[in-house]
Order: sequence, then C-alpha cells, then structure tokens
Amino acid sequence: MVMKSLAQIAAALEGYDPQALSVPQVQAFLEQLAPWRHDGPVEALPVMAAGERILARDVVSPVDVPPHDNSAMDGFAFAGSDLSATEPTVLQCVGHALAGAAWTGPPPQKGQCLRITTGAIMPAGLDTVVAHEMVQVQGERITIPSGRVQTGDNRRLRGEDIAQGQAALRQGQRLTPAAWGLLASLGLPEVAVRQRLRVAYFSTGDEILSLGQTPREGAVYDSNRYTVCGLLQRMGCEWIDLGVVPDDPQRLRAAFEEAAQRADAIITSGGVSVGEADHTKALMRELGDVDFWRIAMRPGRPMAVGRMGQTLMFGLPGNPVAVMVTFLAFVRPALWRMMGCTDAPPLLVRAHSQQAMRKKAGRTEYQRGVVSRSDSGQMQVSTTGNQGSGVLSSMVQGNALIVLHHAQGHVAVGEPVDVMLFDGAI
Repeated sequence: MVMKSLAQIAAALEGYDPQALSVPQVQAFLEQLAPWRHDGPVEALPVMAAGERILARDVVSPVDVPPHDNSAMDGFAFAGSDLSATEPTVLQCVGHALAGAAWTGPPPQKGQCLRITTGAIMPAGLDTVVAHEMVQVQGERITIPSGRVQTGDNRRLRGEDIAQGQAALRQGQRLTPAAWGLLASLGLPEVAVRQRLRVAYFSTGDEILSLGQTPREGAVYDSNRYTVCGLLQRMGCEWIDLGVVPDDPQRLRAAFEEAAQRADAIITSGGVSVGEADHTKALMRELGDVDFWRIAMRPGRPMAVGRMGQTLMFGLPGNPVAVMVTFLAFVRPALWRMMGCTDAPPLLVRAHSQQAMRKKAGRTEYQRGVVSRSDSGQMQVSTTGNQGSGVLSSMVQGNALIVLHHAQGHVAVGEPVDVMLFDGAI
C-alpha cells in the first residue's frame, strides 16, 4: 500500500489549518492517514479464542442453517390444507415427532396430526405447527379454533437463516459473541483472523509517577497508562507498556525508537501542548513526519499525529479526560481501520437534556453524561457535574459522552442532543 505523506493528505483537504481544525476535519484527515487495511498477517484460531478479533476473509457456509424444515415451537404439526376457513378444525393425533431424529412412522393422512417438539424435523406432508396453548385437547383429538393459525405458521424453513454457499460473515467484521454462535452453527471449529495490532504506549513528563513510587510535591500518579491500555485491551489490541518516560532527550529517543521497532502504532500522552517545556515535540519532529494540531474541541485541544517509518504516531494531551475523549473520537476509529475492521463507528443516539448547557459555537464539546429513561420511556441525559479535563472520576460516574457539535450553541432544558454510549467501549 502506497502511503501518503502528511503534506499530501493536508493538501487534499479544503481549509486545512493545523492550528484551527474542526473535529470533522480531523476525522477526514485520519481516514487518509490510517486507511482500511486490506492485507496483513492472518492466523487461524479456535472459535472460542477468536473473540473480538477481526475476520480476515469471508466465511462461506458449508451447510444450510437450519439443515431441514423444523418446528419453531412445541405443539402439533399438520397439513395447512386441513384448516377450515369458517369452522374449528378437528384433527386426530397419531404420534409424537421429537427433536434429534426424523419421524419414522407412517405419513400422517388427511385430518391427522403429530405432537412435535421445538427443533424437530417437519415430517413429510406437514407444513404448519400450532402451539399447545392455542388448541383444545380431548384425548387424541385436538380442536383448533377458526382463525388462530394459518398455513405455514411456526415452521422454520431449511436454509432460511443461512443458505449453503452464502457468505455468513464478511471480511472485516469483529467477532462478537453472536458471531461465535453463528460460526458454531456452521460446524466450523476454526476461523481465519487478522493478527493483533501491536500498539505501544508511554506517558511523558518529569511530574508523572509510576505506581509504587514515593509521592512528592508537584507530582501525580500516572492514570493515562491504565486508561489507554484498558481501551486498547477492549479493542483486542496487543498493547506494549513502555511506562513513564521523563523529559530527557536520550530516554525519549530510546522510547520512540523501541516503540517504532515493536509496534504498528505509538500512543503517547503529554508534551504536545503549545509552550510545553520538554523535548517530546522536538523528538517527534526529528524522528518522524508529524503535524501538531490545535483542534476546536473541548476537552482535548492539542494533539499530534504522524508516522515514524511505517509506524503511526498519536500524541495525546496530558489531562486524563482529554486523553480518553481524543482516543474515543479519533484514535479508536483509526486503529479499527488499521486492523481491517469494517464495523460502523460508534452510534450516536438522541436523548433529551435534563438541564441547560452553555456551549460556544465553533467547537465540538464532549461532556460526560448519565443517560437514563424517563417515566414516559423517553431517553434523557444529564451531565455528571464538573466537566474539567482532569476530573477522571466523571468518566466513571457517567455512561456516555454528550456530543455537542461544532455549529451547535447553548442547549435548553428538554432539547435533544447526541450521546455516545460507553457500553462496550470503556
């Protein structure tokens, strides 16, 4: 794959200004920087070991699912032609068809039926099932009230879920638990998946402490490593933890070079803001093709992106909430594309704001919110309170990001807003 330089990507984007980018412009840039991956190493894994991995090729069904016409419920199977349009239908039960084996008795004649269990093969000549609770039973005679069932009801047709030769799963799909079950229903013990994307991470700054170090004045414990590595784990990435790297040129250089050798992508936090008193930005420029952005968003205004050789680089802000927001908004979709994942981006849903929110037009805001359902069943959302970019507890208290778009202004009570739900993401 021929990679475009950052200058080539920027030249193709209308109004590109690295010091004044909108969120949509950033997303458009990253779609070019990290395009969908069509190739890459593939491995075959047992289905139960392939959770959240990305499918490397289409899965073509070797069988019909279901493999035969069968009953969708416990009840009585009969020929729909026996139904009376105006009167109750009376049938004589002459046997019991069980799941797991074909009916071996004589074919039921006109006016006859069989008891049948869920999943049992439909005997020849029978095409309709009525549930037990819908009929009157007197010994071996059943009466079906008029109008309660129609010909073909409650019969699953052979191949109605998946036909033999049909693509059951497509290349690029993420293997969710539902996909596990689908693969198993095809009788496939293994599946071809992309190898895990390797992502290296390190935090930067002299003020950052690793867990276990003695507290000191002016220093803070590093939370960003844990949130980012947790997000990468949720994505099924292989994450490489390079720890905390102080503001020392030699150690920073060594960290970047090791990350570039070992990983497909590098993520750092801290050291990318205007006026940062450290060497991170200088080394990024020296070692790679890098742009430093100021994005019209809150939180998360400063960000760096680029490449070091073949390895993609993301320099995120230092504040904990800004790190998580920029990861969810920009880094996660880019990594999905690098993994060959064709799944749609996170769905934004609408909820009615329970409070007024001040918002300046001309930037995108991501506020932490709590989505719930009102007594009338309507989706509603309120903020978690303090929206400071260092208030990490708000990401725990909330279950969604309230996305206030670039051109949007103040929000009134009851006004619908977009929300990005956390479930499955963090």
